[in-house]
Amino acid sequence: MDYTQERVATLHDYGDADPPAPAGRAAVVVPMTDREYASLATERVFSELERVDPAAVVVPLRAPAERVPAFREWLAGFDLDLTLLWCDGPRVEGLLADAGLDGPRGKGRDVWLALGVAARHDFVVLHDADTDTYEARDVNKLLFPLADGFDFSKGYYARVENDRLYGRLFRLFYTPLVAALEDTHDHDVLDFLGSFRYALAGECGLTSEAARGLRVQREWGLEVGTLGEAFRLAGAAGVAQVDLGRYEHDHRAVSGPTGLSEMSRGVGAALLRAVADTGVDIAYDTVRERYREHATRLVDAYSADAAFNDLSYDAERERDQITTYAQAVQPPGADTRLPAWSTVSLTPGDVAAAARADAADTEE
Repeated sequence: MDYTQERVATLHDYGDADPPAPAGRAAVVVPMTDREYASLATERVFSELERVDPAAVVVPLRAPAERVPAFREWLAGFDLDLTLLWCDGPRVEGLLADAGLDGPRGKGRDVWLALGVAARHDFVVLHDADTDTYEARDVNKLLFPLADGFDFSKGYYARVENDRLYGRLFRLFYTPLVAALEDTHDHDVLDFLGSFRYALAGECGLTSEAARGLRVQREWGLEVGTLGEAFRLAGAAGVAQVDLGRYEHDHRAVSGPTGLSEMSRGVGAALLRAVADTGVDIAYDTVRERYREHATRLVDAYSADAAFNDLSYDAERERDQITTYAQAVQPPGADTRLPAWSTVSLTPGDVAAAARADAADTEE
């Protein structure tokens, strides 16, 4: 059984950990899109949240107007203090434009809108809605470090399903890229980023102060960008990671408009920007070459690990992915992050009111 500590405090589940946690002082943010409507996984998430009984649940929704009434009716059936924040309505978009915050739309923008509303509570927990193995105690695990003096908590878990290793973007891109950066540069941020056991997990917790201070990636790269912000706001001493066991999520193809190839560009940009934010001058050509070396070494290691556990493993296919992901090792381009809520003139109350009015219009 593992009990190793990392650069950040690592809280292990040695059996059935369900620590005491201040759920009554916390808001849970669950971003959703049209595809999660009434799915079995999402039903489970909200049913388990009923057991947690947090102070509030905020659901930032990205969906066409005609789908909003069905979402409102369905979510109203759960015994939760739940706010549906429709992110695509004209009033919300007008507020963002007036504040100079219009731009690319994606999960990160939706989460940013929800964080403003949720941060009126002492603590905020953020997680996805597509987890088949979600349990009420996952929220308690994420909240416990916050009540214990940490500013940020990050979930980690194993991605092993159907006799296969998943978590490909983390295993084959994030981890070897951080290792390549550590080879070529020296900074505490690299030790920090390399300490997370599943850096691409969507599950995390924040104090309200941290939530209001967070700059947020608009699209892909939200999770990694959040780690960079955690380092800026709290440092390694203010961050913990917690063991959420084994998670089963939806899986993505490598190619296509929402595939891992596209995601790698967003994740790479967020990671490299987080490093550049600290003043590190990244040697991209050298890092790209070192990335290939580390990723290839890891394929051999995962091949052995899979064989050890009698899992199916296609080493050649994973090596092909390395070639694809290497293209994402490049300067991150323009900074389109949304600013910290603590620095903008827009108020969460205005956003909530606009989203409420936009959603009401869809009923007419």
